[in-house]
Parts: sequence; structure tokens; C-alpha cells
Amino acid sequence: MVSVKVKFRPSSVVDMEGSIYYQIIHERKVRQLLTDYKIFPAEWNEKRSAIAIGSVPERKQVLLSINGQIRRDVERLMRIVMRFEDRRMPISGDVLIDEFERYMAEYSLFNYMESQIADLKHRHKTGTAYTYRATLNSFRSFRKGYDIMLDAMDSKLMLSYESFLQDKGVTPNTSSFYMRNLRAVYNKAVDAGIIEDCKPFRHVYTGVDKTVKRALPLAVIRRIRSLDLSASPKEDYARDMFLMSFYLRGMSLVDMSYLRKSDLREGHVSYRRRKTGQKLEIEWRKEMQCILDKYPENDTEFLLPIITGRAVNKRSSYKNAGYRINRHLKAIALKVKAPIGITLYCARHSWASAAKNMGVPVSVISEAMGHDSEATTQIYLASLETSVVDKVNSIIIAAIK
Repeated sequence: MVSVKVKFRPSSVVDMEGSIYYQIIHERKVRQLLTDYKIFPAEWNEKRSAIAIGSVPERKQVLLSINGQIRRDVERLMRIVMRFEDRRMPISGDVLIDEFERYMAEYSLFNYMESQIADLKHRHKTGTAYTYRATLNSFRSFRKGYDIMLDAMDSKLMLSYESFLQDKGVTPNTSSFYMRNLRAVYNKAVDAGIIEDCKPFRHVYTGVDKTVKRALPLAVIRRIRSLDLSASPKEDYARDMFLMSFYLRGMSLVDMSYLRKSDLREGHVSYRRRKTGQKLEIEWRKEMQCILDKYPENDTEFLLPIITGRAVNKRSSYKNAGYRINRHLKAIALKVKAPIGITLYCARHSWASAAKNMGVPVSVISEAMGHDSEATTQIYLASLETSVVDKVNSIIIAAIK
């Protein structure tokens, strides 16, 4: 049988803050687990072995916070005891302290997210690792660098974080992006049995708002296609990559970048979306080949001239290419008097919008990728026969000639 008692050790200096510690007793052996919690002697109730909250405003919130942390510490200690007992493993005061300290080191939010990021990188899930890193940096800023235990995350904390993001002018979609990433990490800890689910995200926004329209009319895409950009090779390249994305049914930059030469065979490009893992197949048309023929053959395994040379960091290589392409697409937008700013992502929206306008069912392609979940749209796309989608693609490409 293990017992845990909360104790107070006064400072050797009169009227100075003393320390809270935990007394752990097992088979009459007493061990002490020190904490960083400091309170004044008058704030300790010896009879109840508990903090006396009092009514001093400037100390009340501090003491309530310490009290909550003590409660969670004792709960953690008892969960460790129960886990050992359930598994019929021997336990002692020293083992309990070691396990508690390991738990505190590994299962703070910052440390747990760092371990998840490292694992994602090891499994070459660099995109997800990048989004987790951005989320962790944002939450660190909110916490001013102070870590928090996973089991201390609650609804009040997440509402405070949401307010923090709103005060910074972050859009609802970006706020939701951070919340969904944090929730994914939290749920992994729940699934692993590290913590119990206290549903801290139940009152914050985790949906996806419809974004500003990004689809270009086919008439504008025709003008982009017809531009004479021979005097500006960089703009010409940006236009070619935009059109290649459009021809490839709105393929994203990351998927275009990682297309391999071996993915093109028997007149079709076959690949898996890096975002969802879904396998897609697209007919390789002469319009695509004409663009490819303008450039020297890529001396890497990749098909398109985006990741070229022997780039050490492929992610940085394609990201930098994307920045350059979007910069030159801004200039192209002015030349064709586009109604909206043009980015590579507009090609994806434009293809989807054109498909809908040509009668493709809303269940397959909604207006300008208007589904709340892109994954849902991709699932519907996959349910079509490849030949049906290729036929639609042929009609769309022919419409801009």
C-alpha cells in the first residue's frame, strides 16, 4: 500500500516562502518528492495539510493555481501506483518518484509535441512535422515559454488561447488550424493511455470557413495561356507551372514537385497525394508534354523542373520554387487583368470550378473546393472511374484553347 501526503517545509528565514513537498510512504519507508511550489507560512493549514487560499486578491489566483497543480500531481502519482498494481509489478517509493519524474519530463505538452515532431520527421512526414512545429511555436508564444502538462490542458486554457489568437488578428481558419493540430497531438496521448480525455477543445472553433473565392474564369486562364512571355523567362516558367497544375486537375505544388519520372507510364500519371495518401491517376496529355519539352530533362528522379539538381533539403527546394512562382504570378495577374490575385493554388480552385460549371456532380467537385473537408472531396473524386474524370479534364483543357 502506498500513501501520498502533501507537506509544507517553512523557510529557514522568518516570514519567507517555504516549499511544498510530497511525503510518500510504502511499507513504512518514507521518501520525499520536492516541488517548485512556494507559499508563505500563513498560507498553509497544518491541520488539513492543505493550502489556505485566503482572500488577498494578489495571492488568491496564485494559490488557486498551485492548489490545482498539487491536485494534478497527486492524481498522477496515484495513477502510476494503480498502473503498477494492475500489472502486478513491484513498486517502492523510489520507483514511484522515478516514474513521476519521467512522466513530468516526457509528458509536458512541449516535450510531447517535440517527440511527435521527431517521430514524424523519422517517418518522412515532413509536411505534418512542419505544421506541428508552427503550432508549437504559436502555443509557446501564448504561454510565454512556460510549458504545461498534457493532463492540465482544459477548456478554459484553450478558450484563452483562442482569445490570444483573435487579439493578434489571426483568422478563424488559422486559429482552427492550430487547434486541430493541438487536438491531434492531445488525442494521440489519450489513445496511448497517457492521459484521460477531458475534451479541452469542446468550446473552441475547429471548423473550416469558406475562404475568399480563388477560382479564375476560363476566359482569364485563356489569356494567361496566350501571353507572350518570351522576354521574361521567370514569368514564363511561373505560367507553365500554373498551367501544368491546372492541366493535372488542380494538382498541388507538393504533389507536382514529387512526381517521379517512373510515375508517368502508358500515357498516365499515377501518384499518391502526400496530404491524404490517396492514389490518383491522370491521363498525360499533349499539353502537359509540350510544357515539359520546353525544359531540359530534370537530372533528378523527379519529372517536373521544380526540385532540380541534388537539393539536400527537398522541402525547402520546392517551397522556395513556390514562393518564386507566386511572386511572378502576381505580375501575370496584372497583365491579364485578373479579377483576383493569382497563386498556384488558384489553378486547383479554377479546375474545380470549371468542372462544376460543366456539369460534374456537386458530390464530386463542389464550387471552388467548397467542401468543409478537402479529404471528403478527394474521396468523392476517387469514387469516379478514372476514364470519366479524364474525359472531363479533356473538355476543360479544350475550353481554354
